[in-house]
Amino acid sequence: MRIAESELIINEDGSAFHIHVKPDELADLVILVGDPGRVSMVGEYLTDKEFERQSREFVSTTGKYRGKRITVLSTGIGTDNIDIVMTELDALANVDFKTRELKREHRALTILRIGTTGAIQADIPLGSPIFSHYSAGCDGLLNWYADRDRITDAGMEEAFKAHTRWDKHLPSPYFVKAGDTLIRKFEDCTVKGVTISAPGFYGPQGRVVRLGLAMPDMLETFESFRYGEYRITNFEMESSAVAGLAKHLGHEAGTVCCAIANRYLKSSNPDYKPQVRALVELSLDRLTR
Repeated sequence: MRIAESELIINEDGSAFHIHVKPDELADLVILVGDPGRVSMVGEYLTDKEFERQSREFVSTTGKYRGKRITVLSTGIGTDNIDIVMTELDALANVDFKTRELKREHRALTILRIGTTGAIQADIPLGSPIFSHYSAGCDGLLNWYADRDRITDAGMEEAFKAHTRWDKHLPSPYFVKAGDTLIRKFEDCTVKGVTISAPGFYGPQGRVVRLGLAMPDMLETFESFRYGEYRITNFEMESSAVAGLAKHLGHEAGTVCCAIANRYLKSSNPDYKPQVRALVELSLDRLTR
C-alpha cells in the first residue's frame, strides 16, 4: 500500500514534515523531552553527535552514550504534539520514504519520555523519580484510533470512571501500560506510578484560578482511587499518548518524571533543574545497560 502525499508529508530534504528528522538519522533508542532547551542538556552527555536541528518546538540530535546510538527529540507540551511525534517517528522507522510503502520488516523503537510532574500522594517527596507503569489518558487522543480497546486496560478504566463518577461531558479515559522491558529497567530506582495525562495545566489538573471545575472534588477522588496494587500518583500531559501510540505501533515506550510539586501537600520546588539532570543521568544509565 502506497501512503498518499497528503497523509504523510515528506519535506524536500527527505525528512519528516514536523520533526525534520531523516530516516537514517533516527536511532533505535529515543529520548523525548518536552522542553526544547532540555535537548541540549541531554546532548551534553552524548558523543559523536551527527546533527543538531530545530523546527518550531521540535529540537533534535542523535549521538552516542556508552557506544549506543540515541536520538533526543523535544515534543513541546501536550498529547496533540505527541500524536505528531510518535506518528512521524514510526514512519521514519517503518515507511520507505522513497516509495511511500511500508517496509517488509517492522523496526521496533525504544522510546523514553523524561519530564517533570506534580505528585498527588502525600508520601511522594519532591524530587522523586516516578515511572509511569500505567498512564491514564484523560485527553481523548487514543479514542480517535481504531481498536483502542485492544491495548487498554478495560477493568482499570471502568473502576476509575465509577470511583470518580466521571462527568459525561469529558473524554472517556483510557489506561495503557508501559513497555515491560522499560518497567523492569526502572522498577528498583523509581516510584511505581499511575500517571494522569491531562489535556491542560489548569482546570484539567484540578487548578482553580477564575473558572470552577466540572469535577470539584477531582484531586481527592484521584488520590483515593485504588485498583489492586495501583494508585494514581501524579499528573503530567504526555505519557498516555506516548504509551498508547507506541503500543499500537509496536514500540517499547515509557515515561519517567521528576516530581517538582506535590498537589496534596500544596508544595513545590522551583529549583528543580539539578534533580532533572540527575534523572537524565539515571535514564541514560538504565537505557544503555
